[in-house]
Amino acid sequence: MGIFWTILVGLFVGVVAKLLHPGRENMGMVMTVLLGIGASFLAGVVGKAIGWYEPGEGAGLVASVVMAIVILVIYGRIRGGNTPGGQ
Repeated sequence: MGIFWTILVGLFVGVVAKLLHPGRENMGMVMTVLLGIGASFLAGVVGKAIGWYEPGEGAGLVASVVMAIVILVIYGRIRGGNTPGGQ
């Protein structure tokens, strides 16, 4: 049941981040789930590193969405730099 909840929360975090982030990312549902799962993981790692979370405690929903938006911004900058015509 744990993997089901991980996928469900990942989907929720990814969808919320894509709705809040201005721009257009051509990501399918699988990539959106992976975005949310990755963002939750990174938010937990960063939160533990700066002392926001205790060991064994997962990242919060807000921190996960913020991290997903950061990932989307970085993805957009990397992807935007490789467009044909230099624009």
